[in-house]
Amino acid sequence: MISLKDRVAPFAGKPAPTGDMRRTLLPCLLLTLLISTTTLAAEPDLRIQASLQPADTAMVGSLVELHLDVLTDTWFTSAPTLPDLKLPGALVMPSDGHAEHLNQTFDGKSFNGMRYTYLITPNLAQAFDIPPLTVRVTPGQATTELSAQSQPLHFTATQPPGFQPGEPVLVAQKLRFSQKIVNSSSPLKVGDSLTREVTLQADGALAMSLPTPSLGDVSGLSRYPKSPQISNLDDGRGHFTGGQRIDSVTYRIDTQGQHSLPAIELKWWDASSQQTRTAQVPAVSFDAAANSAYKPVFSISEDLKKLGQSHRLHLSGFALGLLALLSAVVLLAWFARPYMHRAHLAWQARRRTRHAAWLQSPDYAWRQIPAQLDGQPPQLGALYLWTRRSRNGLKLTGFGPRLQAFLRACYGRQPTKDQALHQLKESLTTLHSQAGHEQESLATALRPLNPVHEKDFP
Repeated sequence: MISLKDRVAPFAGKPAPTGDMRRTLLPCLLLTLLISTTTLAAEPDLRIQASLQPADTAMVGSLVELHLDVLTDTWFTSAPTLPDLKLPGALVMPSDGHAEHLNQTFDGKSFNGMRYTYLITPNLAQAFDIPPLTVRVTPGQATTELSAQSQPLHFTATQPPGFQPGEPVLVAQKLRFSQKIVNSSSPLKVGDSLTREVTLQADGALAMSLPTPSLGDVSGLSRYPKSPQISNLDDGRGHFTGGQRIDSVTYRIDTQGQHSLPAIELKWWDASSQQTRTAQVPAVSFDAAANSAYKPVFSISEDLKKLGQSHRLHLSGFALGLLALLSAVVLLAWFARPYMHRAHLAWQARRRTRHAAWLQSPDYAWRQIPAQLDGQPPQLGALYLWTRRSRNGLKLTGFGPRLQAFLRACYGRQPTKDQALHQLKESLTTLHSQAGHEQESLATALRPLNPVHEKDFP
């Protein structure tokens, strides 16, 4: 930015401008300062563009490239955050972070940025809609993180000629299909093994879209497949070129004689010549000699004998009776489930009733008295509650001199609370038995003329 001092410097040492010149120069300087301040305060421009290659139509199993261009008129301080893309009916491999640098011009303004590529392989013949993709990034001179969206895109996948709907389709620019056979020994004998490894490389196809070759069972051999090795291929500089799949299976020889591993054919669509082709690895034939020292883990001859016998189930009378008894017990338990459920609910209700009655009983209140008397400060709440539930009203003085002495010690003119409390604790058993006798005597005595009801007391 050119400062005001720099703009005035050319006039130094020259005659002072006249009044007309001042009136012309001052607005120009103010306009220049305003434009410079506005340029510095403006946020950088962020633009997101998306395009497909091919643009409109593709074939099932082929590769569609989604180019996502992230452009700004300043520079990038960090890598942008790219969105996830999921398309039902298609395999999508997101960008691996490698980008192609771009320089473009929009409305006379220069933009620079990066192009990220998503690889899409449609598996179904249908239309696909790519929603707007949101990219977040912080360009240079931005005060906060910016975000922008690309335009939505659409393409349609069609079935290649010569392939039926639902049939696996492999579309590639070039295909390499080979196999390798490894024998455990030479010559082969019963008990030995050989490994068949089939390698499939396809240019312009995702590794996840490569079909599984047929490596099935072979008569006289035990098959032990291994997990396939699936990987993408590149040109050594991080640019995707195709996919590779390696399948391996080991066969153990169980019988002597001649054996043959069948040929494997693979049907694929050549995108270069636009025609259907077939790749094949040849069959493998070999002879296995007898091996008297070999003992199979499971006796094949014994298994064949057992397969030739008719399988009969023999049950004794005791077994039949036990089976009938178990069936009856199961049926009885099934039909008795509603009654057992109701009985369980009734038992739970009785248990809750007994527990509630116990919480409202004098004995429950009596068990709380020692803990309250030992508290700091000691309390008489449980003692009052036990008195009321024992049908003795609130006349605590009727329970002996110990309690009367404790009350006088607590509320008298000369309180001796600790000693009275100790004496009261020692006389709890006497107090409880005395209350029981008084309750029996009250039960046999005449009812008072002016009875006091329990509801009259808190």
